[in-house]
Amino acid sequence: MVMGTAERRKAPEDGGAAGSTARSVREAPDRDIPSAGPVPAEPDAPAPERRTRADRHAEREERPAYRPLWTEEPARRRRLPDPVRTAAVRAVLVVAVTLIMAMVAFLCTLAGSWLAFPMVLGSVAGTVVATWGVLDVWVTRQVWNQRHGVVSVPSSTARAMRRERRRARRQARSAERAQERIRRRGGAGQLSHP
Repeated sequence: MVMGTAERRKAPEDGGAAGSTARSVREAPDRDIPSAGPVPAEPDAPAPERRTRADRHAEREERPAYRPLWTEEPARRRRLPDPVRTAAVRAVLVVAVTLIMAMVAFLCTLAGSWLAFPMVLGSVAGTVVATWGVLDVWVTRQVWNQRHGVVSVPSSTARAMRRERRRARRQARSAERAQERIRRRGGAGQLSHP
């Protein structure tokens, strides 16, 4: 018959064996789980097994208080750009719905249900839309790479867009400098009368 530790402690016929079993269970906790508090020594334990409060405090200090469940590792690949990730999520959802519709159409066909024909039509339409969704991911990725990536091909628009941005920034800075020069002069060269 299997008894829990509480029942073993209460059982009078076991005597000292029950106390030592319960004590050994409590004194050897799992090393991964920090204990809730100090384990009190049994009153009938011999003197060497009893620990003072300072000993228990020192033991608690030595034991690591916190051990993380996982360690952070840098990602092997960079995160997908937002438009590409949006297209990928949309494609996955459409493919999942299409697969569910195809499975329902198959099961309805086996059952001889009237719903089989509409579900087959829906599956065919879903296959067309799913194909478009997957192609959309590929096209969106290619467009994003061409516009924002550094692609070493003559047709890449990334360099031209960067050049335009730089030119616009330069013009804005020169206009700002001209305004600052006019402000510093205090309006010199303007007519005093309108």
